[in-house]
Amino acid sequence: MSMEERLAQLEKYRAKILNGGGDKRIAKQHESGKMTARERIEALVDPGSFIEMQVFTGESNLENLENPGEGVVVGQGMIDGRLVYIYAQDFTVSGGSLSKAHADKICKVMDLGLKNGAPVIGLNDSGGARIQQGVDALEGYGNIFYRNTLSSGVIPQISAILGPCAGGAVYSPALTDFIFMVNGVSRMFITGPQVIKAVTGEEVSPEELGGAMTHNSKSGVAHFMADSELDCFAQIRQLVSYLPSNNMEDPPVVAPADPAYDPEELMSIIPDNANQGYDVRDVIERIVDGGSFFEIQPLWAQNGITALARLNGKTVGILANQPKVLAGCLDIDVSDKMARFVRFCNAFNIPLLTFEDVPGFLPGTNQEYGGIIRHGAKMLFAYSEATVPKITIILRKAYGGAYLAMCGKPLGCDAAFAWPTAEIAVMGPDGAANIIYRKEIETAENPIEKRKEMVERYRTEVSNPFIACARGYVEDILDPRETRARLIATLDALANKRESRPRKKNGNIPV
Repeated sequence: MSMEERLAQLEKYRAKILNGGGDKRIAKQHESGKMTARERIEALVDPGSFIEMQVFTGESNLENLENPGEGVVVGQGMIDGRLVYIYAQDFTVSGGSLSKAHADKICKVMDLGLKNGAPVIGLNDSGGARIQQGVDALEGYGNIFYRNTLSSGVIPQISAILGPCAGGAVYSPALTDFIFMVNGVSRMFITGPQVIKAVTGEEVSPEELGGAMTHNSKSGVAHFMADSELDCFAQIRQLVSYLPSNNMEDPPVVAPADPAYDPEELMSIIPDNANQGYDVRDVIERIVDGGSFFEIQPLWAQNGITALARLNGKTVGILANQPKVLAGCLDIDVSDKMARFVRFCNAFNIPLLTFEDVPGFLPGTNQEYGGIIRHGAKMLFAYSEATVPKITIILRKAYGGAYLAMCGKPLGCDAAFAWPTAEIAVMGPDGAANIIYRKEIETAENPIEKRKEMVERYRTEVSNPFIACARGYVEDILDPRETRARLIATLDALANKRESRPRKKNGNIPV
């Protein structure tokens, strides 16, 4: 057989595999509003940049293909000219079910991502394990989980759920850094509605149990929700633009941009009444580069903000209390959300900016029984553990243990600044006055007026930012309009920060 004939035969086999499960199944995929695996990859990466690998894996009889490509497409591509490795499960082939060979293909690109220091992106659309394979499929899942764990903190790992994802299959996405879901299309659950009904008697729809809104707003399993697959891919590209390719690199630097809003407005965003809420995003967006604010998990634990942004063209991780939700209190969910984000940023050399306005931890039996002590301790652990540049800006309230949990100076904060509206104390003036000045209030002719007087006295003598500044707990009290310039200068000074820690295998974070 001549070279030309061999090539012709090869192209015939390749064409069969590239057609996935065949025209009928592809049409069915399209009818359900979903793209095919290769269409998804082409929509995600730079045009023409995808190079497929392991095309013929698992096929011993190329004339009669049972599972073309083993139900998964893998390879490399570019996002904004930067290398990424990708796998996309092909629902048109045996429902995208995972066989040993399917898992081997995924492991191949995961190994390449780890060796070559490039992100790995998984596009999940699978009915789960290929039951006929039994324990071989479980072996495949285990190999993937192991690689997810080895890669964690070394290369960014991103998962998009673009169809069903059930049983053991959910744990690979759960081990990755970020999960994207498409509203009305994505499903994630350990046990489906039928099993739940059989075991517990509960009736629940697949969407309510494991849809995008559920995992973005209730469980906190997912980080982003998209309106469509194309919207999902645009969000993934945006996320990747903030991240380094691996933990040995710094994040990409882009051209600086002025804030999207007038910084003069910073003078009036925080209300004069300390008990009145406001949207902390209004503060952040007037400090960071215009158009660079990219919020993570915006629908879950909304009493705290986690986001990526840029300051003078450089990536920063933003954490902030949100006074308009639960007064910005720290609770179980927001502690988990913030602690995990701090650890991600630290792993990938992203400086941390913390905007603090926190009255304390949320009180209540639900919080105590749910383990707020354990969950709140995660924030103390994560911030203390982080060695990237850490800067805290105290906007208003900074009370008690919550002051420390939001990267107070003793937790290794490199620079802390306060606005003139800052109140730094063990507790708020109202509660403190009742304790410290109790006798004066009780013996006064007019206890109500005396109490007001004592509250103001405490605010003036104890909780004002000048006390903290005098004792070195904050570097300076800033004019809000100068915050951006001061943060840029401080980050530049911290660019070469080096901090050594005791050698150990790992710390024991209170999970």
